[in-house]
Amino acid sequence: MGKDKKKKQQRVKPQVLKGFRDYPPVEQIAREKMLGIARNTAELMGFLPLQTPSLECASTLLGSHYNEDSLNELFGFNGPDNVDMALRYEFTVSLARYIASNPVLPLPFRRYQYGNVWRVDKPGPGRFREFMQFDIDIVGTRNLLADSEIIATMVTMFNRLGVDNFKVRYSNRKILNGLIEFAGIENETGPNVMRVIDKLEKQGKEAVLAELGPGRTDRSGDKIPGLQLSDQQISQIEHFLDLPSDNDSAQLDSARSLLGNIEMSRTGLDELETIGRYLDEIRVNRDHVGIDLTIVRGLGYYTGAVFETTLHDLSDYGSMFSGGRYDNLVSRFQGTAVPGVGASIGIDRLLAALIELEAIKQIRSTSQVLVTVMDRERIPDYLNIVAELRESGICSEIYSGDSGNLTKQIKYADKVGISFAVIAGSDEFNQGKITVKNLEAGRSKAEETDSRKEWLKAEDVQETIERAVLCDYIRSKLHSDG
Repeated sequence: MGKDKKKKQQRVKPQVLKGFRDYPPVEQIAREKMLGIARNTAELMGFLPLQTPSLECASTLLGSHYNEDSLNELFGFNGPDNVDMALRYEFTVSLARYIASNPVLPLPFRRYQYGNVWRVDKPGPGRFREFMQFDIDIVGTRNLLADSEIIATMVTMFNRLGVDNFKVRYSNRKILNGLIEFAGIENETGPNVMRVIDKLEKQGKEAVLAELGPGRTDRSGDKIPGLQLSDQQISQIEHFLDLPSDNDSAQLDSARSLLGNIEMSRTGLDELETIGRYLDEIRVNRDHVGIDLTIVRGLGYYTGAVFETTLHDLSDYGSMFSGGRYDNLVSRFQGTAVPGVGASIGIDRLLAALIELEAIKQIRSTSQVLVTVMDRERIPDYLNIVAELRESGICSEIYSGDSGNLTKQIKYADKVGISFAVIAGSDEFNQGKITVKNLEAGRSKAEETDSRKEWLKAEDVQETIERAVLCDYIRSKLHSDG
């Protein structure tokens, strides 16, 4: 018995890697709908689709910082042909590689791209090691028309996603760089000053000023060291933070009065004025765009305009769609830099926001109709019905489970969220009739009444119709339900 005894099969624990997750159908359906709107919007605005490999050479992703230690900061490994490679952590480097390897590409190049990216960062609540991004970029031009086109696309995308209460705020990196010069702050201290200014919205002005000087104690009691700027330097920055923000013109005029003698700031302010004029002329709703001179983004990356989107009803979500101008693209691949401007969406965070705002409806099933099987001898007739529904563009499925019990089939349809069930037995087929059960209406009625008798009386829950009008009937119901 011992020799013939079969070895017990070792079971594998069904687990997901830390920092990764599954996307169940109810979430993935909403995700695909949102992506479809984003794709259509990008193409409406003239952007071309581009897809690049998930794996890139490590030297492509890391540039001059490439070594064994830096490779460990990515999902990197030594692959076939002894090549060090890694999963992409964003799209911009791959875009730069694509531009550099296609020198005859017509410029400016307008592209959109979406897909998964991977980062080794420590996962936390709502933070994963694999997530999806959607990027738009215009590469190969310093013309500020490109900057305004990116902002216009951001506004149009939120409009088409059904979001009303939002604002795309924009500024220019050159203005903050000029502020550092105006306040007489050393260049190497400048990035630290900007990081502190970036806390203005969350921490408030008093906390920012304290952190620029001697430091402060946060709400938890922890000591936050200060930058030890002089009182005069802090006062000059405070004047900047106190600039009026009622409207764009007032901000620009006041900023010119304060920083107009600094050439870098003056250039940035002129660029903002030009972008604003273009946005007006392209008919972007001014309720959805506005200047915010305190925006700080990508200190070692952006060189001009910067922008980010805030959902007023969900301010805790932070920026949902952000980016800016970068004029050093491709420099790691060729001697000359190629200017560009773009913006990126974190798809998972945006989807969560849209669901909370009820801008995207969560649907549990892609099928709108279930054709039930009451009589297995009439399967050809049931298959004919489902084929007819599909040819009419109605998403349908035939019940393919093992049970012939109608109640179980209806429960299946209800459980997966199908809206209608088509029911027919031999008698109905012989009479040219068919019964349609409106499961969606049934679910609504069930919430309204505890009486099954009243539920059964509801005219819109179940109806027997002529077989010949089935597709028209279902279409009319789907249309009336929105």
